Amino acid sequence: MTEKRVLITGAAGYVGHLLGESLSKNMSVVGVDVAHREACFPIFNMDICDEALVELIRAERVTHVVHLASVMSAGRDRAREYKIDVEGTRNVLNACVRAGVVHFTLTSSGAAYGYHADNPAWLQESDALRGNPEFAYSDHKRLIEEMLAEYRQNHPELKQLVFRPCAIVGATTNSKISALFSGRSILDPGAHNSPFVFIWDQDVVGAIEYGVTRDAAGIYNLAGDGALTPAEIARLLNKPLRRPPVWLLKALLAISFGLRLGDAHPAQVRFLQYRPVLLNTRLKSELGYQPQKTSAETFAFFAEHALGRKVDLSDAQITYCSDSSGSDGAQRVATNEGAAV
Repeated sequence: MTEKRVLITGAAGYVGHLLGESLSKNMSVVGVDVAHREACFPIFNMDICDEALVELIRAERVTHVVHLASVMSAGRDRAREYKIDVEGTRNVLNACVRAGVVHFTLTSSGAAYGYHADNPAWLQESDALRGNPEFAYSDHKRLIEEMLAEYRQNHPELKQLVFRPCAIVGATTNSKISALFSGRSILDPGAHNSPFVFIWDQDVVGAIEYGVTRDAAGIYNLAGDGALTPAEIARLLNKPLRRPPVWLLKALLAISFGLRLGDAHPAQVRFLQYRPVLLNTRLKSELGYQPQKTSAETFAFFAEHALGRKVDLSDAQITYCSDSSGSDGAQRVATNEGAAV
């Protein structure tokens, strides 16, 4: 069996660092990033848009690439974000093909499905990708997945493994998602009560490592079983639930954005109105990876370790999908006594 030699982009980031520390216990690992971070594996200072990436891949005799580098936070420089997200991914893919890499793993996002009122209650991998143009991260993930489809057609020798994670949280999470729950109240604009699905950061690492080790291919939603509504999250955290009118929140964000007090655009209120709720059936039944924690267990772990709040799940109201089709209907909603997907 050929030795696996892995390169991780975004290796100094949150998930990249965790993954590199884990993978390097069993195989050769190097990383690239524009940021510096101490690690037990070498991280080269390199932009993913750099043409020299192919030479590094050749020099390190890389067989597997895990592409994690991405612009997570909304900003004002859309051209820069596009260059990093989309053109950077194209450069990584081209480098893989030119250097003879055999396996490519990408963390896309549930955001690729888009934030829409008519999303299925539970999104499956076969559902359309409709990343919102007004939300760079969502739009770019859609464009990247379209690019990957072209590469699967034109370069079948490069095996692809694509994960679409939901909200990633853990003991040390510091992100846009974690900020939603660290304030004095929980926000639910327009009272949509759109559920959140969560995945433990160690399950993200575990799923990627599982796939890389087995040279797995395919596209998989990456989420824990079940979902929590904003109302239930507020109850679990013992925080008030705020439900401002959508127009009011958009107006406040417009003022903040216009005065450069924040980078959140009014159109991004959809991020809270219409959450993409990911079904993980294929992850478990086809890939064979079983997340260690459910969405609720993941949130409770995050709340205790990152927010300093103990959460009691004994009477938690958890939403599950009652059938594998992910169809709408009241029958799919259950308490924690319901069957997990």
